[in-house]
Amino acid sequence: MKFRSFRLLLASTAIAAVIHHSQRSVAADAHVTFTGEKTAWHGFDRFDFLMDEAALTVQPIKASPDEGNGINGEVPGQLRCVVVAPKDAAPGKPWSWRGRYFNHEPQAEIELLKRGFHIGFIQSDAAKPWDAWYTFLTEKHGLSQKPAFIGMSGGGRNAFTWATTNPDKVSCIYADNPLITRESLMRLGELVQRDVPLLHICGSLDPLTGNHTLPVESIYQQLGGRISVMIKDGAGHHPHSLRDPTLIADFIVRSCSPASRDSPAFAGKEFTRSSFYGVENSYRNFPTEETYITCRGPLFSDSYDRYQFKPDGTTGTVSVIAPQRTAPGKPWLLRADSVTRDAVVDLALLDKGFHIVTAPRPRDPNVTVLQEWNAAYKFLIDQGFSTKPVMEGAGRAAGEVYAWAIANPDKVSCIYGENPVLRSNMFKTQPLDDLAPLAKAGVQLFHVCGSLDPWLESQTRVAEKRYRELGGQITVIIKEGERHYPLAPKELQPVVDFIINRVAADRP
Repeated sequence: MKFRSFRLLLASTAIAAVIHHSQRSVAADAHVTFTGEKTAWHGFDRFDFLMDEAALTVQPIKASPDEGNGINGEVPGQLRCVVVAPKDAAPGKPWSWRGRYFNHEPQAEIELLKRGFHIGFIQSDAAKPWDAWYTFLTEKHGLSQKPAFIGMSGGGRNAFTWATTNPDKVSCIYADNPLITRESLMRLGELVQRDVPLLHICGSLDPLTGNHTLPVESIYQQLGGRISVMIKDGAGHHPHSLRDPTLIADFIVRSCSPASRDSPAFAGKEFTRSSFYGVENSYRNFPTEETYITCRGPLFSDSYDRYQFKPDGTTGTVSVIAPQRTAPGKPWLLRADSVTRDAVVDLALLDKGFHIVTAPRPRDPNVTVLQEWNAAYKFLIDQGFSTKPVMEGAGRAAGEVYAWAIANPDKVSCIYGENPVLRSNMFKTQPLDDLAPLAKAGVQLFHVCGSLDPWLESQTRVAEKRYRELGGQITVIIKEGERHYPLAPKELQPVVDFIINRVAADRP
């Protein structure tokens, strides 16, 4: 008992020491001093400055009483700058940066102040004064090297202009009915490479939504970046923000304190990581906003890491989308074509713990890829992946997975095709004329086709007849009235159940 009490005493002392050290560190970290006479901004200390546009020097001033929480006066050749300090700064001294419309719909910034953020503002378009303001706040006053940007309307253009020019100096962007320049659109990849998350809040009736936010969303998604979009039904350009800013503040706080992600062993030392998530909309009631909001993106759905790398023995790149939790046996799905954002079957399987793999391909589609697929397969099973992947393909890509499966029938769990065309560049003999190895190995097939698809009769109907004559099992679901697109099944569950049951049957 005495020994146990002594251990408890030691543990308590150690905990107390850690807490004391942590409190001292936080207290030291929280101390930020600004010169000049302070005023008040929504209950917090406000410090005002003037920046000389030519010399880029910063001098403290005192806001005049008639300005209240806003800014009224301007001095020729001088730029108004403001810092608002929290009661206690959060660790790392995070801050948000706005470049236009100080004190307009400030509820998100007020919430951030309560959470220990500083608030920075400069009344200028993004250019050299922004560089000087950033240096003033980070080097002279020790604020975080990666501020969060808040950009409303033209302020969004400023935020994207500076952030895409300085991608290593930004943690996230919250843009509200923003504008963006063509130059910034072309540089969005710089933010994607650094995993900078975006949040756009827009009105469904604001013309900027279609001309600015939707292009940003499309480009950012395709490049593998994380962008969440909220479209307020029936709203125009105004009002900006949300009456309840909790969601916005949560997004910014999480973005400024990103969780560390260890790369999986299969990615090796040289890889590119991006994000993959669906594009499905959810129409949600926001009573405080007195409207419904269409929501989509990683804030509202699961997001997965996608790794691209080159295993030994391949010249093409392998792409692996990893589930958040791997299912027993490490099942995976192998396909020839890229995974699109509306690939509902793949998204459902990711949720079930499957890895989604795009096999390597050289740029010339007529070059044989059998050896590279074999090398990728060996590499992945050596990393613990199941020895029998599920094969999936749509259109002509289905012919490629069929060809590899026919060459390796004992290494296939099942094959799923969406409006498949059983033609391949891998062999001279086409898959439609060489189904016997699959039937002999007991590989089950599942096709989903549109009744008006031009390939239905010459491909799936012929494959269905021949495979059954060979003793194989094939399931065909016809979507009445549909053509080649959309590819996805109308009813998802039968496909997912088929794949999961086949994988379960293959497990030891």
